[in-house]
Amino acid sequence: MRQEETLTFDDGVKGWTSFYSYIPDFMIGMNNYFYSFKNGNLYRHNVNETRNNFYGVQYNSTLRSVFNDIPLENKLFKTINLEGDDTWGVELSTDIQNSGFIEANWFEKKEQVYYAFVRNSGDVPAGLDEYALRSLNGIGRSQSVSGGNLISFDLNIKIDNIMSVGDMLYFALPPYNQPLLAGQVQSVNVDLLNGINQIQIDTSISGATPISIQDAFFLFIKNSLAESHGVLGHYCVFDIENDNTEKINLFAVESEIMKSYP
Repeated sequence: MRQEETLTFDDGVKGWTSFYSYIPDFMIGMNNYFYSFKNGNLYRHNVNETRNNFYGVQYNSTLRSVFNDIPLENKLFKTINLEGDDTWGVELSTDIQNSGFIEANWFEKKEQVYYAFVRNSGDVPAGLDEYALRSLNGIGRSQSVSGGNLISFDLNIKIDNIMSVGDMLYFALPPYNQPLLAGQVQSVNVDLLNGINQIQIDTSISGATPISIQDAFFLFIKNSLAESHGVLGHYCVFDIENDNTEKINLFAVESEIMKSYP
């Protein structure tokens, strides 16, 4: 449920410009000042050097908008660029993904613009919406599972080209329509001349399910934070938040976007 807010109208632009977190009992403008009453107390606004402090409660500044260029094309929203004098925390969501984010301290200043790559949080075990992303790769059916954590594959299956330690390994049982988390990859052991083609996993992580057959179908998902490519979608809604108590300026929010080629 959305919290109550105070909506303000600007005569200069003839429009509704801002939402404020404070809820006054009564308010009035007089002699070029704005006054409000709360719980029997009188407050004069815009005279406190501490920004976003209303009736003794400190709030953060938040802003929501959308990138919606070429809405019929699927795109990767790869970066956020802030033209202003401070950094903001960012959360991004699209019609396909809702896991994009940037911490405020990740931004770097380049040519007077704050710049950062979009990261993905991801879930462990993965949510259904993550199975359609580029971070997922299929391996194939295993030959054997030893000790519950050592999975061997046919020598024709290449498992060392893209898999990395830290990736999450999943398996599916017949009819292969419900992936289950097997564990986190600890090592990839490939020595084809000696007949070794194995993955060793940590099965103690939260959410892992024991592998119940010897020839399950396996797939893996790259570490969502380390291997982020941005957020995928036709449009991107972004929410930014700043906890600065001093006056700051934000002139523009931009994103580097590339067309997705599935």
